[in-house]
Amino acid sequence: MKAYRSRPSIMTDRTQENNRAELEIRNLRLSFGGVIAVRDVDLRVRTGELMAVIGPNGAGKTSLLNCITGFYHPQEGQILFNGRDITRLHTHHLVNVGIGRTFQNIELFPGMTVLANMTLARHIHCRYSFWKSCLFSPKVRQEEIRHRQILEEIIDFLEMQSIRKQTVGSLPYGMMKRVELGRALALQPKLLILDEPFAGMNLEEKEDMVRFLLELNGRWGLTMILVEHDMSIVMSISQRIMVLNFGEKLGEGTPEEISANPEVIKAYLGDAQSID
Repeated sequence: MKAYRSRPSIMTDRTQENNRAELEIRNLRLSFGGVIAVRDVDLRVRTGELMAVIGPNGAGKTSLLNCITGFYHPQEGQILFNGRDITRLHTHHLVNVGIGRTFQNIELFPGMTVLANMTLARHIHCRYSFWKSCLFSPKVRQEEIRHRQILEEIIDFLEMQSIRKQTVGSLPYGMMKRVELGRALALQPKLLILDEPFAGMNLEEKEDMVRFLLELNGRWGLTMILVEHDMSIVMSISQRIMVLNFGEKLGEGTPEEISANPEVIKAYLGDAQSID
């Protein structure tokens, strides 16, 4: 596994206040007709924490993430972010609040370059009007230079220099996942939500992704919620884990506590084996 590089300057202005990412979910319930996807789930994620959400297929993991990021609005319950009720906010408002996300199925523009895909994420930080952009005043040029510097820092951090001008559709699947992470980082989120970021990757690509996430979380304090099926990765990098099964919260605790929980073991393996 490669060594860590120097700290990217995109993180240098993350003060204690703008780094704050306290998420609290209370009695969340989401249903589709007669099917209950999430049933009375409680969860609290603390600033700087890497929290994993696991469970068998159909357990409600992505539905929970969709509630947090505004794609779904739950019928009951409350979601608080830094003390603010965000339960009914739409996705574009949540991005401005400081919540970024990657997707289980890649949501990039395949006909555009890596740099262009990432540039799109910077629009929420643009402080000039449409008319000022048409005139391209010195102030606009300075802001555009700042945005470009941030994107180049992310590209360097994720080691994507060689593909920055390639179209996304021409890249291997694992590299597309890295581009998706880069686009989420371009939002400069306080809370980063990762929906199966290791899916479709080979071993080397997984090792690189683990390295990036550990550096972002451990050294720069970025708060993360991770949904992932690779239990060896989950158990090795998560600080706490919540387990869902048929939309219900089955357990919560450290990796050691979860791996020894008989109900979790039964849900995953059907008998009293241990989770590696």
